[in-house]
Amino acid sequence: MLPQTGRWVHLHAPVEHPTDRADDGARRAERDSHPWYRDPVPIWLTEAEYNTLRAVCDALIPPDGDSPGAGEAGSADYIDTLLGAFSFDPPRIWAGGPTSGRAGGEACFGDFHHLSALDELAWRTRIEGSQGLAAREFNGPVTGYQQRYHEGLGRLGEDFPQAAPDERVVRLKADPEFLELVFGHVCEGMYGAPEYGGNHDTIGWRAIGFAGDVQPRGWTDQEVSAP
Repeated sequence: MLPQTGRWVHLHAPVEHPTDRADDGARRAERDSHPWYRDPVPIWLTEAEYNTLRAVCDALIPPDGDSPGAGEAGSADYIDTLLGAFSFDPPRIWAGGPTSGRAGGEACFGDFHHLSALDELAWRTRIEGSQGLAAREFNGPVTGYQQRYHEGLGRLGEDFPQAAPDERVVRLKADPEFLELVFGHVCEGMYGAPEYGGNHDTIGWRAIGFAGDVQPRGWTDQEVSAP
């Protein structure tokens, strides 16, 4: 087990990044057929980077026979959506509410909020980096998630998805800063609300016996008081 060491309306240009839409029809068709499917992925990552990231997800939270790994649960989709958050309008940053529709009420979680100017500045800096812009460098230069993932996935090697499990662990441990970043995001994608792109069909919640959001139905007195 490895150690435990939030998508493009441009106010400022995002980090330049190549797009690679290599033909992978079978995988896309299988993915797109699921009931949890919302947006085509990858959104920001290249196909090669997305495949590497999915393998990283399964290395960090692997399937165990009874529960799915983070790859199947959609953690890579969550991370890719986060990296491309500003390619959506509103950006995929703050989900709506107060109810998701999974336990009654209106399905509002998918109605993402528009950001204030300050929130947009903060999140663009976090995701895209400061890019030499004075407004983003009030605390100094910032390397954004986009660059950190582009470089971190590259260091793992294009053959990472084909590597043996032990070799995957060795490569991840050799890059502790990237491991810390990606592990946190993998957990968010595995166990966060599905509207953010991961936890497909609440598969992550069901794997740990978590009911998820239950409002407005809530809990009965018996459910709350029963041992």
